[in-house]
Parts: sequence; structure tokens; C-alpha cells
Amino acid sequence: VGQADTTLVVVNPGWGDAVQANKAGLMEIADVFVVNKADRPGAKETARDLERMLDIALPASREPDRWRPPVLCATATSGDGVDGVWRAVSEHRAHLVASGGLAERRHHRASEEVTRLVAAELLERARAMTTSPQAAKLADAVAAGDLDPWTAADRLLGDA
Repeated sequence: VGQADTTLVVVNPGWGDAVQANKAGLMEIADVFVVNKADRPGAKETARDLERMLDIALPASREPDRWRPPVLCATATSGDGVDGVWRAVSEHRAHLVASGGLAERRHHRASEEVTRLVAAELLERARAMTTSPQAAKLADAVAAGDLDPWTAADRLLGDA
């Protein structure tokens, strides 16, 4: 979800209930809902249920300019409704561009990627530090109860 400009949540007729959707966080992550297999019984009811959940989760009076995920029906095997799905994705992108949300999402993703890379590098450095002879002596002292782990960590970091 965090890696895409637009997130589609695809469900099938009879996929579950509102409680499951809310537990899974689907109402918060979807930019577009698609009820696939729309040619099967229960598709319209599923779309109606999603619309009702959106009415509760995103009342229009609270944030009138906020994107409201459309709920679309499609049948992937026949292509019915796929044009509408693509149109919704394009409309969502236009909304993101106009609102500044696209740049904001991309900045957030870039920031998260840098954080992940820094964390990975720090973990590698920590592993290297904790395999030294000094680290082994400090671990022995912690195991013997002569030193607490926080002090041992501070000593290792002080030597870095």
C-alpha cells in the first residue's frame, strides 16, 4: 500500500462483512474499491455494503474536498467494467496532483525508504560492533550480573 500512488482493493461478491473490512483496515487504505466477478450473485449487494461503510467512515460534511473511494463493479475475465476502473485510477491521480497529495505521498515514500536504508546500515554496524572481543567481554560481564546491558551498550558505542 505504501509503495503505490493509488491503491485498489478488490473484493468478490460475498467477501465478508463490515466488521472484517474494518478489522483489516481496508476502508482506510483503498483509493478505489472494485467488486470483481460482478456477473455473479451478490455483486450489487457487496457494492452497496461498501458504499454504506464509506458513508460511515467518510462523512462528506467532515472533509468535503477529501477523495472518496469509488466502488466499481467489474468482471476481469470478460473485461466488463475495466474501463471504469481505469477511469477511476486516472481521476484519483488527477485529484492527487491537484491537491498536492501526489508529491506528499512520494515524499513520504522516499523518506521511509531512506529510513529503512539507514536502519539496515545501523543494524550491520551494530552486528559488527557486537562481535568484537570487547563486546564478548562486556557480554560476559552482563551475564555474570556485574554490568547492566545498557551500560555495556553505552561502552560499546563510546568506543565506536
